[in-house]
Amino acid sequence: MTKNLKFLLIILLSVTMLTSCQAFKPKKVDTREVPIKGDDRARKAIEEGGGVSLKNVLNKRRGTNFEFSSSNSMWRASLEILDFLPLSTVDYSGGMIVSDWYTGESSNEAIKISIRFLSNEVRSDSLKIVVHKKKCSENQSCRTQLLNNSKISEELRVTILKKAAELEKEKKKK
Repeated sequence: MTKNLKFLLIILLSVTMLTSCQAFKPKKVDTREVPIKGDDRARKAIEEGGGVSLKNVLNKRRGTNFEFSSSNSMWRASLEILDFLPLSTVDYSGGMIVSDWYTGESSNEAIKISIRFLSNEVRSDSLKIVVHKKKCSENQSCRTQLLNNSKISEELRVTILKKAAELEKEKKKK
């Protein structure tokens, strides 16, 4: 680059920086209207609807259902039914349970089960169950396949729904 071009570039950058700094100047605030202490400012922001308080979350239901995993029948039923499997991912907030590979009686076959919760309601369409099967030969080459609408996934769905219905009945009795 030539000296003139460098000089022009420096002037252009400095003018841009100076004008952009003025846009981010904090606005003047009257301290008689805005509290000085942080706690007071937070309280005022919450009162004006600009924040979140635990009181507002617990008292006002804004169309969402905040349930803990121990009170969700589908979740509890799924964990009780899958208690024999090694679980790799259990994410209540994400609504997912994923098992690790489970080898039963046959050492060359294994299954992996994923359950996705689409709703907290005890209904058959509230669960998406995916079963993978891995079959390995003696030379350790393995093939994995997705079992769509398999007997395992349907039996799991029915068993989980029955258990969830039982848990719902128990919860209503209490």
